[in-house]
Amino acid sequence: MRKILIGILVFPGFQLLDIAGPREAFGEVRVLGEHPYEIVTVSTTGNPLRSACGLTIVADRSIFEPCPFFDTVIVPGGVGVYEVYQDPRLAAWMGRQAKRCRRLAAACSGVFVLGGAGLLEHRQVTSHWSDTARLRAAFPEARVHAEPFRLKDGPVYTSAGASASMDLALLLIEEDFGRRLALKVAKYLLAYLERPGGQSQFGPLLDRQAHGDAHVQAVRDYVISHLQHPHTLASLAERVHMSPRNLTRLFSKQTGVTPMAFVNDARIDAARELLETTDLPVSTVAHRCGVDSADNLRRIFGKRLGLSPLEYRQRFQAMAGQPGNEPAAGGLPAPALSRA
Repeated sequence: MRKILIGILVFPGFQLLDIAGPREAFGEVRVLGEHPYEIVTVSTTGNPLRSACGLTIVADRSIFEPCPFFDTVIVPGGVGVYEVYQDPRLAAWMGRQAKRCRRLAAACSGVFVLGGAGLLEHRQVTSHWSDTARLRAAFPEARVHAEPFRLKDGPVYTSAGASASMDLALLLIEEDFGRRLALKVAKYLLAYLERPGGQSQFGPLLDRQAHGDAHVQAVRDYVISHLQHPHTLASLAERVHMSPRNLTRLFSKQTGVTPMAFVNDARIDAARELLETTDLPVSTVAHRCGVDSADNLRRIFGKRLGLSPLEYRQRFQAMAGQPGNEPAAGGLPAPALSRA
């Protein structure tokens, strides 16, 4: 049976699930009696190595010892990644592996290690939604997408947060041994072979990050504070004494979205907050967020999040119906905002 040699990089403060999830998926291939994977863990330091959650592992070898050239190299994320991704010794090791391996894969913030080794230029990549702004700033030559759970661009594979490392592993298994086997592994692990939707179901669409231009910040603040107003591009431009064309150009350059796309996302985030924390009818949620009907809110949710308001409430509602949880009359909770 053909063996596929996989190297998993580990460093102080790595995220354990980013390696445990794929390791379990690859191990299930062996359990099913199919072509086995051979896994080698490679540390950036000596042993033992403490993960972000406090558990300690012993790696098979380090980057300072002779290593085989792997078919696939997987880099986990974790809080420790920001301490190591600019290390020239790690970058050199990754560069040597990249010249010979078939695939480079990064889970969550592990993509920073690929970037530190100069492997992201003109590549389309993803990461956890809370890391995408930082990733764009660190590697402007990369094409960062905040929505996908997993993304492939040539030999570079990236995925979102910790649980998405399983999505990444299933993609690798499907490529190696076919969809049928990958589906068997997914069923055993109670996972989707292809998870529906994207990260926007989980993370906020907006962030509070201040932007350099006062006009842009003024528009952002005004929209968030007045969601029920019937905003138009012309009315927003007039408010900051700019032409619609100039406002669109400046706003898009500094935020990555047009002013009206920002209005739409602000309303969705506010609606999500109400759906998560109240039992208000969808029509009332729509009205409080500046959407003219429940049908239009369903259309907006379906297009942007891939599910309806009721489906969103069923998945994410946590506190609805509890005393004191409803907003005051006429009140509107602030939209959920990113940590980025």
